[in-house]
Amino acid sequence: MRVRDQLGIGPRRQRQATYVMEVLLVVILAIGILTGSTGVIVNTGVGLLVTQLPALLERDYGIALDPALTLWITTAVFLHAVGVIGLPWADANFYKTIWWWDHLTHALSSSIVAAIGYTTVRALDRHSEDIYVPPRFMFVFILMFVMAFGVVWEVLEFTIGLAADATGNTAVLTQFGLEDTMLDLVFDSIGAVIVAIWGTAHLTDVVGVVEGWLDGRAS
Repeated sequence: MRVRDQLGIGPRRQRQATYVMEVLLVVILAIGILTGSTGVIVNTGVGLLVTQLPALLERDYGIALDPALTLWITTAVFLHAVGVIGLPWADANFYKTIWWWDHLTHALSSSIVAAIGYTTVRALDRHSEDIYVPPRFMFVFILMFVMAFGVVWEVLEFTIGLAADATGNTAVLTQFGLEDTMLDLVFDSIGAVIVAIWGTAHLTDVVGVVEGWLDGRAS
């Protein structure tokens, strides 16, 4: 079953929505450059690079992602980029003024990490006779994979914050304290659980594509 069957919109509309968000990311990047905002430039620039990964995978490796998955990835990086924009009526950005924005982006981002982990391991499991991952363990693996990535991310945020304070620069990633870190990990786990429950049914096509690519590389 493809993801688009559940979204209720066709591939054409999904591609259009993805394109609109990519254009808006370019606009946000331009705003960051004009205002000299390092945080906006870095976060939006990285986001734009991430949105090009589906096209790169298809062009260089023949791995074609479902348009809904491309939309999913683009939505996550777009919302993160929007979150770091400074609001003209407040001396803060969306992350600081909208309490649930950070939770939403963490859940979305962690769901993508979970999907990548699941797809990779499931494809390797099907491709190689030397690798076997019991289906009952897949849920645990996805949760552990995302939580490990989440911890690394929080350490990265903390390190960048310390480096910014030491050099007198503005941190490109913001950490708001211990409570924020714990909540980030909670919402990371929520994204992981969603994919662990939903992934086997809706990522089958992607697993098949990656498995086919691995088979082609091995032959």
